[in-house]
Amino acid sequence: MKKIFVVTGEPSGDKLASTVISKLKQSNPDIEYLCVGGTHLNSLGIKSIFDLKEITYIGFTSVLLNIFKIRNRINRTVDEAIKFNPDILFSVDSPDFTLRVAERVKKINNDIKTVHYVAPQVWVWRESRIKKFKKFLDHILLLFNFEKKYFDKENITNTFVGHPMLETNNKNKTDLSNMIPKDKKIISLFAGSRYSETNLLLPILIDFIKLMNEKNENYVFVFHTIEENKNFIKDKLKISNLNNTEVISDENIKSQILLSSVFAVSKSGTVSLEICNARVPLIIIYKMNFLNFMIVKFLVKIKYANIINIINNKEVIPELIQKECNAKEIYKSVLYFLKNQSMMEQQINVCQKTLEEIRSKSSSTSEASSILAKYLIT
Repeated sequence: MKKIFVVTGEPSGDKLASTVISKLKQSNPDIEYLCVGGTHLNSLGIKSIFDLKEITYIGFTSVLLNIFKIRNRINRTVDEAIKFNPDILFSVDSPDFTLRVAERVKKINNDIKTVHYVAPQVWVWRESRIKKFKKFLDHILLLFNFEKKYFDKENITNTFVGHPMLETNNKNKTDLSNMIPKDKKIISLFAGSRYSETNLLLPILIDFIKLMNEKNENYVFVFHTIEENKNFIKDKLKISNLNNTEVISDENIKSQILLSSVFAVSKSGTVSLEICNARVPLIIIYKMNFLNFMIVKFLVKIKYANIINIINNKEVIPELIQKECNAKEIYKSVLYFLKNQSMMEQQINVCQKTLEEIRSKSSSTSEASSILAKYLIT
């Protein structure tokens, strides 16, 4: 029986990995799996060697404070991978964790094929890393076509597969009438999948909702989250005494809520592509501690945080970062958009045009899973 060891480092990577593995299971059901993953891979019946929360950290200082714990988890992952002896080690995103594992596994057993999904953002910082990747990666799967030139230059085998969040999924529809009153307009809120992100952004978003409620009573605010953070958000909302909020973690319901939303406020990340794909106008928010922000500001070579803005080299989607990431600024930005229908339509149109430029011509999950299947055969 063929074997695949899947390595992720955070919930978004777990979700991406599950879309590919789910597709692969349809055409190749007789594969044995083991993983470092979360609820999405677990839902496919794949056992994780430890809880994903144990390695999900954000920011340089957080990583430094937990360096020994992370190193311990890297060591354990490498040991378990070698013991499992897979045909493929499939690493997904979170390069500071997953690629360290891939590098060490490849060094111990060169027969294990290493395929990495979601290229490290070498176009943002540390482009010199590519030379190192060449030594231990057999194939890298790219979300964006503009990334190819960086890996082609070093003759690293790569394939532009596109982003699975840009695929249209025909999911079963659920009746939302019991959750959202018909006379209310929906504003979707995304506070991040990592607990550390949610913990930082949630109080700001709660204060934003309170400001909105002072003058607007026809909105309901829906938090999109993962199962692990659902109760934490609910508990905080209960204390705040807000009666026009909902918290959802079910992927099918999240998709329907998003499609029915009039606006979205989202933390910086790839989830913004899903929002744009749903043709929902949005603003981006993000905040980190001062030291982490100064380190990032010193290292990165781009002006914007969001991929849509980076591609267009202008602020198509407003970004409220650091000091601007506060309840009053979010309130002013959201209200300004809601009062200007033409602005919302303009943003949607530019985003749609940009998505067409980065969308795969076929299915991202199909292409990625077919590449894994080829490595199993060879």
